[in-house]
Amino acid sequence: MKPLIHSSRLILLSLALSNVQAGAPADVLTDAERARIEGALPAKAPASPAKPRRLLVFDLNVGYPGHRSIHHANLAFALLGKKTGAFETVLSRDPAVFGPESLKRFDAVFLNNTVGNLFEDPALRRSLVEFVQGGGGLLGLHGTTVAFTRWPGAYEDWPEFGALLGGRGARHRESDERVWIKLDSPEHPLVRPFPKGGFEHRDEFFRVDAPYSRDLVRVLLSIDTEKTDLKSEKWKPERPDNDYALAWVRSYGRGRVFYSTIAHDPSVFSDPRMLEFYLGAIQFVLGDLPAPTTPSSRLTPGVLAREKLGWDLGLTAHGGTLFESIEAAARLGLSSIGGSSSQKVSGEIPKDLDPGLTDEELAQVRRKLGAAGVRLLVYQVPRIPGDEDVRRRLFEFGRKLGIEAFICEPGPESLEGIEKLCDQNDIKVAFLVVPDESQPERILKLLQGRGPRIGACLDIAPGSAAAGALKFFDRRLIAVVLHCASDDGSRREPGAENLGRFLDEVYRLSLKPIFFLHRSGAQDPTRAWIDAFNRESIRLAR
Repeated sequence: MKPLIHSSRLILLSLALSNVQAGAPADVLTDAERARIEGALPAKAPASPAKPRRLLVFDLNVGYPGHRSIHHANLAFALLGKKTGAFETVLSRDPAVFGPESLKRFDAVFLNNTVGNLFEDPALRRSLVEFVQGGGGLLGLHGTTVAFTRWPGAYEDWPEFGALLGGRGARHRESDERVWIKLDSPEHPLVRPFPKGGFEHRDEFFRVDAPYSRDLVRVLLSIDTEKTDLKSEKWKPERPDNDYALAWVRSYGRGRVFYSTIAHDPSVFSDPRMLEFYLGAIQFVLGDLPAPTTPSSRLTPGVLAREKLGWDLGLTAHGGTLFESIEAAARLGLSSIGGSSSQKVSGEIPKDLDPGLTDEELAQVRRKLGAAGVRLLVYQVPRIPGDEDVRRRLFEFGRKLGIEAFICEPGPESLEGIEKLCDQNDIKVAFLVVPDESQPERILKLLQGRGPRIGACLDIAPGSAAAGALKFFDRRLIAVVLHCASDDGSRREPGAENLGRFLDEVYRLSLKPIFFLHRSGAQDPTRAWIDAFNRESIRLAR
């Protein structure tokens, strides 16, 4: 098995270890260091917390004594939360904290420069992944790209964690390498602390490897290769594509992931711009600071316009397997899909997509979604089960796969019991409405007196009748399914006027539903619809 760090880099790591061991005790910061951190803290958080937030800080290193900056980060993050009131930090080095019941106490996990095999218990590993998949946050700095590896040498021990984080490896040059940092997404809210033209910085910058890809993550910062001298006789080219991402975000299911390699030197945590950057990152993973995660390679003017409008566009299908839908969405540049209880998972897993799947089969679904950079946001069932235990298993299944909303036909369900499970699992239920066949008033009556997690899904071909139905549901509109193919798979080109009229009304009402293009069979008659949707989004976002 190849190590994640080449042997030529281990010399530098050995030197770094010697420096740590020869310095002051790792758990002691001088008064001057504490004062520098306190003096660099931002005055306020960029977002108001929706509720009291708790951030789990885990800084265990296994087989490696740890970077001295770990303790600077621990103090800085604790003070950031205390000064702004945005969150509380809880520090732990006990792997048992990753048990499912324990993780329920937290909104996000911060793996602070963690190196080595932090824990090997499969149940704890599954718990961490399901926590993120179901809507939790994960923040990793610097050495986290070699967490869950056998040390020394960083031999891979848990590939799914690398897929979750978005990159692996720790190849680097000098520990004080000077580079020019480029803002890859200058419009992104997390990079607001930095000048638009980029900035110069010194630190130990990791060059990460697979599964890193701009097809999977939204790169925020990278080395500007045009402004940085990377030529050196003693250093071989680190990546053939010359792509050196330094910080990124991504979605994993409903979870929010942030990683940055800029955290080797303790001075990072007394730099006002970096602390403001990391405060935004913390609020992003906690769920209080909305920030787009569309992979960098999928960014087009239409996608950027949809992000500005707060609209997500995905794909649903009748016919074909879930895995085929995932592949079709990625092929079309879409990052979301809808699934169905009547849909088979794949040729290799010829079982219905439902709570009967085993943990390993669910893991295969997660890995397929993660490898494609696609989220399973909605899941259609004929009815929400009446049996309490069956209903509870359905919601647990939805949380494990990161499903945001169940879509179902309206029926005699116990809405009190459903709403309680919605609140416990942070999942919505949308009753299906076909404007030409159902009276919107009937659905609206069901929704009266219910919380915001009970709403509606419009199933339509855009037209005046559909646009008229919007006013009935207003903020309770959770999803919109736009039919772009008939049941026999024949094309139905979008009428620009009807689609424009419909989206005009959505925009006028300030609605932010999840939009899905619906296809039948294995064809992709959706490109014309995507193009039309993008044109209208660009028009409205101006």
